[in-house]
Amino acid sequence: MSQHFSTTIAVMGIDIGKNSFHVVDLDQRGAIVLRQKWSRGQVESRFANVPPCLIGMEACVGAHHLSRKLKGLGHDARLMPAKYVRPYSKGQKNDFRDAEAIAEAVQRPTMKFVATKTADQLDLQALHRVRERLVSQRTGIINQVRAFLLERGVAVRQGQRFLRAELPRILTTPPDAPVATHGARQKCNYSSAAKASCSTTVTAKLT
Repeated sequence: MSQHFSTTIAVMGIDIGKNSFHVVDLDQRGAIVLRQKWSRGQVESRFANVPPCLIGMEACVGAHHLSRKLKGLGHDARLMPAKYVRPYSKGQKNDFRDAEAIAEAVQRPTMKFVATKTADQLDLQALHRVRERLVSQRTGIINQVRAFLLERGVAVRQGQRFLRAELPRILTTPPDAPVATHGARQKCNYSSAAKASCSTTVTAKLT
């Protein structure tokens, strides 16, 4: 198999899946010489037997890890944004046609490639994304609590610090007692259910 590869394969396109990879190989003339479906466990051992060549992949989940592995085996692995690969797809969409489009796109001299990230760069990116999601969830909780309070006639200024400052006083104010907000006296006629929604659990999430 390795001898056959050494005489024909110039470019490989890989469509990355969760459990299987679809591979299309092109020769020097751009003709398809091989179509194969590999399981994830087969990928590294298969590429270890392939002489160095140009390999294209879409920059999707798992692509940076595989790109580093392929570069370590001597291949010229390149990642591309999926939106730049899409114009090269022909016919009805399927995994092999996607791999063929990737193999076509990676050869274009004007293609914009994505740099392969290191493990440290991916770790830092993951931390930023987790933080971004937590901040988004906190903002959603703040807006929900403000909406619950506004339904009971209690207006709290937008922002985390204003709700944290007002919430303890609101929770300790008896029902039907007037509540001062923004320097104005307003009627607080919220129910016990509203108070429950503004419990100490919510307060903890705001910190």
